[in-house]
Amino acid sequence: MKSRILQLLQKIPGPVSGEMLSEALGVSRVSIWKHIRKLQELGYNIASTPRGYCMKDSGDALFAWEFPGYPVHYFQEVDSTMSRARQMAREGCPHMTVVIAERQSRGRGRLARTWNSTDGGLYFTVVLRPRIPIMQSCRVNFAVSLAVAKILQTSYGIPARVKWPNDVLVEEKKICGILSEMEAEADMVSFINVGIGINVNNDPTADEPGACSIKGLLGREVSRRDLMAGFLEAFSIQMDRLASEDIVAEWKRHTLTLGRQVRIVTVRDTVEGRAVDVDETGALILELADGTSRKVVYGDCFHDPVREC
Repeated sequence: MKSRILQLLQKIPGPVSGEMLSEALGVSRVSIWKHIRKLQELGYNIASTPRGYCMKDSGDALFAWEFPGYPVHYFQEVDSTMSRARQMAREGCPHMTVVIAERQSRGRGRLARTWNSTDGGLYFTVVLRPRIPIMQSCRVNFAVSLAVAKILQTSYGIPARVKWPNDVLVEEKKICGILSEMEAEADMVSFINVGIGINVNNDPTADEPGACSIKGLLGREVSRRDLMAGFLEAFSIQMDRLASEDIVAEWKRHTLTLGRQVRIVTVRDTVEGRAVDVDETGALILELADGTSRKVVYGDCFHDPVREC
């Protein structure tokens, strides 16, 4: 109901009477008044005038009703959206369930690192149930990073590129981190949870000098809600085409990693070489100094600085 009220207030120019809202939505004027009051308490700048209600400013809310059509769960603060999403996935929540939080007390990055979740960023996890073999699960990570990069490129004019295995960079600085977890039955994926942290209106540079944010790049704040809505739409299309689209080939066209000298760090060892390709399983193919090749399945990837000729 809150979503439908907001849509009408945003769509109809000028004040909208309680009677009009009541008739359009099939509820009492008292019910309309109660929903309006709750929306005002939640930060929506809705003016009550003698002629009706008028939307002055919708703010930057990430409440579930802002994303109709998606099973969104919004929290002011959680320990980790990944932890909450894992519980929901095991309890049978549907495909494309989204867990969003304003803040995380124990946000997680790759290789058990901490993801700093300061105010102004966009932090969420998507529960996915793709009907694909385990060997094709890498396509999901590539689809996520591509969706983020393309939204930044097309909607904000930011030259975002993807880095193996699943980060998004702008001019070598991280603007988005992605973490995925999978559970499977036999040889098929049961669910994949993808945690996404995008630096939007926060400033991550104090803790992460090698990071950047949309606000820092554009010199102004942007709507996290609009970014989230755009991502969900773009990513839903990618997921619908996951089985037929050559996601890996498209990822290669948007990456900074291939052709670079890189260092891959895992909990066990470190390997260095020139990144020459990514195979259909998502593994990075390195050309080592002795001329041999090595396939790397996972790890943190560090690019050597680009040298000017």
